Amino acid sequence: MAKRIAFIFMPHGLGHLIGLDTHDVGGYLSHTPERNKLPGLASVRTARIIEAGVILTIEPGCYFRDFLLNGEVPKEFFEFDLSYLNVDKIREYQKEIAGVRIEDVVLVTATGCENLSHDVPRTVEQIENCMAGKEWRS
Repeated sequence: MAKRIAFIFMPHGLGHLIGLDTHDVGGYLSHTPERNKLPGLASVRTARIIEAGVILTIEPGCYFRDFLLNGEVPKEFFEFDLSYLNVDKIREYQKEIAGVRIEDVVLVTATGCENLSHDVPRTVEQIENCMAGKEWRS
């Protein structure tokens, strides 16, 4: 069985469909593959072929979560082996921040995608200023 180390830091899907609701439903339909039950893959929100005109989010994240770092995930999901990780360094980072996820909303086009997330903070300095109620635009 594969060592699903990425799930430790990104235990959610990469994004979701946007439609009538912010987190729109309809990612798994009768004619699409079933949802994968493995950690990290169970959170993927669609098995659809993404076509032009679809709007979805792209929101990778990184989290330092105790229960994952302590290996408190049922073993039937995957083999959890902390030997691949510098847990001391992770715990050092964890003291400052538990995690981060920055979301973009994109429109899929025939030739790629158009990012609809304009004029939002992206750098650490911009985000910290925004969170503090300070001016963050350059």
